[in-house]
Amino acid sequence: MSTLPDLHTLLRRLIEIPSVSSVSPAFDQSNLPLIEVLAEFCQSAGFEVSIQPLPGRPGKANLVATLGHGEEGLLLAGHTDTVPCDPALWDSDPFCLTERDGKLYGLGTSDMKSFFALALEAVRGIKAEDLHRPLILLATADEESSMEGAKLLSSIAPLPARYAVIGEPTNLIPVRMHKGILMEGIRLTGRSGHSSNPALGINALEGMYAVIGELLAWRDTLQKHHHHPLFSVPHPTLNLGHIHGGDNPNRICGQCELHIDLRPLPGMALDELRHTLRERLAPIAQRHGLGLELFSLFEGIAAMETPADSHLVTSLEALTGEKAQAVAFGTEAPYLHALGMDVVICGPGDIAQAHQHNEYLAVERLAPTVTLLRALIQRFCGTAG
Repeated sequence: MSTLPDLHTLLRRLIEIPSVSSVSPAFDQSNLPLIEVLAEFCQSAGFEVSIQPLPGRPGKANLVATLGHGEEGLLLAGHTDTVPCDPALWDSDPFCLTERDGKLYGLGTSDMKSFFALALEAVRGIKAEDLHRPLILLATADEESSMEGAKLLSSIAPLPARYAVIGEPTNLIPVRMHKGILMEGIRLTGRSGHSSNPALGINALEGMYAVIGELLAWRDTLQKHHHHPLFSVPHPTLNLGHIHGGDNPNRICGQCELHIDLRPLPGMALDELRHTLRERLAPIAQRHGLGLELFSLFEGIAAMETPADSHLVTSLEALTGEKAQAVAFGTEAPYLHALGMDVVICGPGDIAQAHQHNEYLAVERLAPTVTLLRALIQRFCGTAG
C-alpha cells in the first residue's frame, strides 16, 4: 500500500501543477493532471476515489473521494483551478512552492490548493472503520471561470454529506453567508447617420444616458428596501463597469452597450432581478425608438445563507473562537446548499492574497488548520458525533 507523502510534499506537488481556468481560451488549461495527482494522494490516505469528467469540456474533471460509509457525513470542498498569472510580476516562480519570511509563495497557496493538502494531513492516520459517518473530499473544476464543476454536482449521484466546509480564504474565520453575483449586458440599437442632422438617426448613446439614470434610481430603491447588518457593505450594490458606443464623433451613435455588476443579498432571487431589470428598461428603449437586448455575461451566482443556529455554524464558532461572518465574494456554496447541505466557508488563506502576484499562505496557518479540520472530522464523522 502506498504511503501519503508529508505535508510539504503535498503542498509542493499541488502548487507545481498548473491548473488555470479562464473564460479566455488562450489562458485556459486542463485540471486533469492535478486531479490525477490528488486522486493518488487520496487513495494513499484510504479514500475511495471517483474522477468525474465534465461533459463537453475535455480535460476538465471533478474529484470525489470518500472515506467511510453511510450518510449525513462531512464534506470538505474546494476548487482545483487558479486564475491566470503573469510570472514576470512575481519575485519567485508561481509554480514552485517557495518559503521565505514565514510565508509559502505560489499560485494557489491561498486560493486555494493548499486546503486539499491540509485536509489530507488532517486525515492522516484515520481509517474508514474509525468513522461513524463518511468524510468526503470534493475538488471541483473551473470555479474561477464558469462554475461548471459545481453545476455538475446536481446531475451525479447524491453526495452522502449533511454538512460542508469550503476552504476558500477566510483567515480561518467561519463565513455563513455571502452575496450573490449578477453580471449583465445591456445593448441599445438605434440608427447611425450624419451628425450634422440629428433627424437622420436614432442616438443609442443618448438612450443609454436615460438607461443609466434608471439604473441608478433602481440601485437607490434596492438599497432602501434590502439591508443586512452582518455585511460590511450592508446593502446590495450595483456597479456600472464597462460602456462602449459609437465609432466616430461625426456619426450618430447607432449602438451602445453597458455591462453592470449587481451583488444581491440573501433572499434576493437572480431571476426576479433580471425580470425587474427588463421591466424598468423596456419602456425607456421604446420611448427612444431603440432596440433593447439584455443578456447575461455569465449565469450568475446566487447569494447564500446558512442559519446562525446550524450545528456546523455553532461548532465552527466554538472551535475557532470567531463569530461567523458574511462576505461579498461568491463561492460554490449555493450549489452545495441546493443539494441539502448546511455550508460554511472557512479556510486558512487571506482573500487579500487571492488573484494577486506573489500570492502566499502564512506558515503559521498550517498547524491551526490541521487542528481545526481534525476536530471537525471527529465531531461530524467520528465517535464524538
